[in-house]
Amino acid sequence: MPLNRKTVRARRLIFLSLVALTALAAGLYFLIRWNTHDRFYVTTDNAFVVGNIIPVQADATGVVAEVLVEETNKVKAGELLVRLDEQRAKAMLDQFAADLARAVRSVGGQFAARRQACQKIASQIALRDKTRHDVMRYRQALPSGAVSQQVLQNATDQLASLDAELHQSRADFQSFEARLGGLTLTKTPEIEAATAKFAENYIEFARQRIKAPVSGYIAKRKAQVGDRVRPGDLLMQIIPLDYLWIEANLWENSMQRVRPGQPVAVTVDLYGNSALFHGRVEGIIPGSGSVFALLAPDNATGNFIHIVQRVPVYISLRPDELEKQPLRPGLSTVVSIDVRDDAQSPNASITRMDPKAANTEIFANEIAEADTRAKKIVSENLVAGLDAAVGPCPSSEARE
Repeated sequence: MPLNRKTVRARRLIFLSLVALTALAAGLYFLIRWNTHDRFYVTTDNAFVVGNIIPVQADATGVVAEVLVEETNKVKAGELLVRLDEQRAKAMLDQFAADLARAVRSVGGQFAARRQACQKIASQIALRDKTRHDVMRYRQALPSGAVSQQVLQNATDQLASLDAELHQSRADFQSFEARLGGLTLTKTPEIEAATAKFAENYIEFARQRIKAPVSGYIAKRKAQVGDRVRPGDLLMQIIPLDYLWIEANLWENSMQRVRPGQPVAVTVDLYGNSALFHGRVEGIIPGSGSVFALLAPDNATGNFIHIVQRVPVYISLRPDELEKQPLRPGLSTVVSIDVRDDAQSPNASITRMDPKAANTEIFANEIAEADTRAKKIVSENLVAGLDAAVGPCPSSEARE
């Protein structure tokens, strides 16, 4: 049965009224939501999980002899990851150990020669003083005829000869003083230079064993047995998963009230809306993303198009929540920043460094171990009794 015009008009009015009421309700809902919530929050889905990606690089030249870890393995700081063929480094270390031993023996010979020069001077002083006393007695006995003029002349000539020899011995001793004066038996330039060379090669030898600088998980393993590596070659990467953060890229026209210290609600696509992470704005990167690009924009050339820029914001995550619901760098997130407390300066920064990734102790003992080995080599090659030779030499003139 066809509808009459009055019925159609009534139904149309009802439909339009419903549409108007729906639009009014939606507008009222969004107005109330904006007034009570949205105007206090800045939200973006251009946000990703970020973490420290620690490179493991070779610091010595060698051939990979053994790889002890695989992708996704968890390692601890100091754990051995890769071992290079250390035979060549060991041969070089032995060479420099021999050079250090030779330097110790050479310096010991110099100190022994210095002691010999001292003893020679002491002997010559004693002989000269005896001859001088003889000359004095001969002069006193000459008037009485007890000694002849020839005897006195011979004694005088011998005294002059002994004085000349003593001057020569003292000059020889000065050459030793120029090399050894003010030094101790184990603290000479030759020994210290040889020790430094030994320590340098000990570090080269020690770094044939490549260890984990921090604790974390292995990723991007490139090292293969038989590879020849050089200092700077990337072997693998370590990613600590107990300290991650969010890098949110916000439109510049929405950042007016964003400040460090503001709380952030984070949802991760991996877990959906059922898992809520609580973060905090730690700092605002001092520049838009475009200025850090490989090819930075140059708006002074060509045609200019105004483009709203994005600025990265550093957002920390709570370690206890990361432990319960682990994340991975690169995961997509949605962040909502509560901007009601905007008293803080946008240039303030409360960013904290991961204490476990801020430093590594795996290299701390290498130089100490090298010094210990060097001291052992020095002590094994010192000649017993030479310490007593290091002292002043007799130089006083005999009294007339």
